[in-house]
Amino acid sequence: MSTSLKALTVNLDQSTYGVFAEIGGGQEVSRAFFQAGGASGTIAKSISAYDKQYSDALYSNRRTSKRYVSCQRLEEMLGCEYDELVKVLEDKREKPTRFFAFADTVSTINYRKDNVSHGWMGCRFQLNPGEAPNEVILHVGLHERDNILQQNTLGILGVNLIYACYYHHDKPNTFLQSLMDNLSGDRIEISMIRMNGPRLSYVDNRLLAVQLVKNGMANAIMFDRTGTVQEPADMLYKKNVLAFRGSFRPITYAGFDILKSSYSLFKKDEDYDKNNTLSFCEITLHNLLDPEQHNIDERDFLDRVDLLNGMGQNVMVSGFREFYKLVNYFSGFRINKLRIVIGVNTLEKVFDKNYYTDLKGGMLEAFGKLFPENMKMYVYPSIHNSTGEIMSSENLSLPEDSGFLYRHLVAARKILDITNINKKHLSIFSPMVLERIQNNDPSWETMVPVYVAQTIKSRKLFGFRG
Repeated sequence: MSTSLKALTVNLDQSTYGVFAEIGGGQEVSRAFFQAGGASGTIAKSISAYDKQYSDALYSNRRTSKRYVSCQRLEEMLGCEYDELVKVLEDKREKPTRFFAFADTVSTINYRKDNVSHGWMGCRFQLNPGEAPNEVILHVGLHERDNILQQNTLGILGVNLIYACYYHHDKPNTFLQSLMDNLSGDRIEISMIRMNGPRLSYVDNRLLAVQLVKNGMANAIMFDRTGTVQEPADMLYKKNVLAFRGSFRPITYAGFDILKSSYSLFKKDEDYDKNNTLSFCEITLHNLLDPEQHNIDERDFLDRVDLLNGMGQNVMVSGFREFYKLVNYFSGFRINKLRIVIGVNTLEKVFDKNYYTDLKGGMLEAFGKLFPENMKMYVYPSIHNSTGEIMSSENLSLPEDSGFLYRHLVAARKILDITNINKKHLSIFSPMVLERIQNNDPSWETMVPVYVAQTIKSRKLFGFRG
């Protein structure tokens, strides 16, 4: 459906009635409804409290927002506008009415074109007259380099959101995909979405977030230690970041040792601050997809996240196979220091130039993105299968044309060995543990932390039969 047809459909539904509060990009969403025709049946009020002092006067009486383009300010806007709407009109409408409040707070591109263009958008809405409202909140990154184009994009997205709230609320994946109607991925990225309310309580926001990556609507999504979906820019703002990639199916003693020992190495940095450092267990989308059906095993994914959250870990799901793309993603945020944890066997593959044939600059271009000034790679050792020798960055065998670059990075301390390890865990791998779980071999319990073993058995995860 076209944007104007969606807006007209909502306008012609005499049961929906609401307010629009838009700050930062103009009043593009309400304008779309005005232009579609029949807006008197939908719009009770349209407002743009563009001045910061005016915005504070209207919306900061509940909580104090230090940042105007933030989830907190959006929630204040939705709460204020929805409560006022219901208070004024609930007993005055002749027909049964489903009230809604739409709001957005956006930073569009400035005159110098040197700011980050992004915004928060949400809708609080009733699906039946008189019942408690539901709410959908999302964060969007704007990629276009023109203010007028960004405003047009916001208008389309806002109409898509309101339409989806009323017509796709019972089909979460359809809801997500419909947000991109008449838009393309080079115009926007939806990096976070959250649904809640009495009629949306069935939605698992973690699965919804993963679908953003699977549908190509976001490059990565993040969960905090409680499993709550977070907006990456807010979560990463001026933080030190440690990221460890794995399948975590399940996390083993080796995986836990990697997290503990790499974090211990990070703590040796002079400006390390415990309260300003985040560690992530990163899972690629490739590791979540069923190899035969190319679908996400939702239960399996949630089990992995639950185990990692239970061990106090933040979780990240990304669509990046190559590490330089992962680092480049982090570099797009205002983080302080970045550390990527990698096994020595994977490090050898990183220096294989065949992985970079799609880049004009080949390996040199990739490594320019892989090792920015604030980035270091921590290397966890392994045991050589045939000799039993412990392999580290010191005895890694590489082709001569890659060796010069490698030795430079080691000498510059961009690649560092993790040394304070527990050697008895080096021979433990997740696929080995998974196979023993599914074969009912009890020896797997000695390969994972006690909490993980107890949870797998009590909840019968990963094919455990007991």
